[in-house]
Amino acid sequence: MSRLSTLGFAAALACFATSTMAAQPVIGLITKTETNPFFVKMKEGAEAEAKKLGAKLLSAAGKQDGDTAGQITAMENMVAAGAKTILITSSGDAIVPTIKKMKAQGVQVIALDSPVPEADALFATNNYKAGELIGAYAKATLGGKKAIIATMDLFPGHPVGAQRHNGFLAGMGMKTLPAESNELAQPADVVCMADSFGDAAKGQTGMENCLQKNADINVVYAINEPAAAGAYKALKAAGKEKSVVILGVDGMCSNGVGNVEKGVIAATSMQYPLKMAAMGVAAGVKFAKDGKRQSGYTDTGVDLVAAKAVAGVKSIDTKQARGQCWGD
Repeated sequence: MSRLSTLGFAAALACFATSTMAAQPVIGLITKTETNPFFVKMKEGAEAEAKKLGAKLLSAAGKQDGDTAGQITAMENMVAAGAKTILITSSGDAIVPTIKKMKAQGVQVIALDSPVPEADALFATNNYKAGELIGAYAKATLGGKKAIIATMDLFPGHPVGAQRHNGFLAGMGMKTLPAESNELAQPADVVCMADSFGDAAKGQTGMENCLQKNADINVVYAINEPAAAGAYKALKAAGKEKSVVILGVDGMCSNGVGNVEKGVIAATSMQYPLKMAAMGVAAGVKFAKDGKRQSGYTDTGVDLVAAKAVAGVKSIDTKQARGQCWGD
């Protein structure tokens, strides 16, 4: 091969390498916080899928839940760095104008875990179904005994909190509201409702207050497993933990599966943050290749985890759940 030909071949090779590098999809992941085990697992899923598919992943998070300004800055920085798809667990609707602006610039925006107005698509748990599963389990466990219910809810107006709460009542066979509602139904069987903000200490305080209103409570629905653990602590202090069915949602290894094993909670609905993020990254890579935006809602699955199976309610045991849980 002549020197000229060799140089031409080397130049072509360099050009190919440059174009290959330039073609690498860049995807951004923005979570509410860096420390929440749910979002830690979500980041793990995104990193693994990006590595598998040859994409570059940029990640960021708010300083705390509700740091919308921090998320907006992260989104702007990621787009400036070449991201064509942003995956986001939004901390508030104040981010919507930024989403509109980025979409107008040709960026795909996908919501993870909870809906975000103006996002192209959503990958998330069916939270209404998650509530239905634990509601159906509670009803079967009572065996025809009248339910006297306390709910440890998230906080007013949050769609995930409403979906889980109202789905739980649907599973119990009670009058409730549809999945589209952000209001919390309160049929007569629900004798007390408290806002726990998903926090163990607030769940404990809420349960203490509910016991003062009605000492005969025999079912406790909790928005998540930390709130359920807090409710259990209050019930144990009152000597009532063995006479109350406690339910939660999430699928954490310790507060969730571990507390089902210990009998702290009767059952929990397990969701899959790793899968949400992995599917989001895959959609980002696809968008980079064909330019077609993901659309609509994709259910990322939910399973009921129970120490004791009951007739008519499908569940997985804690051994199987141990292979799928997340967090400490």
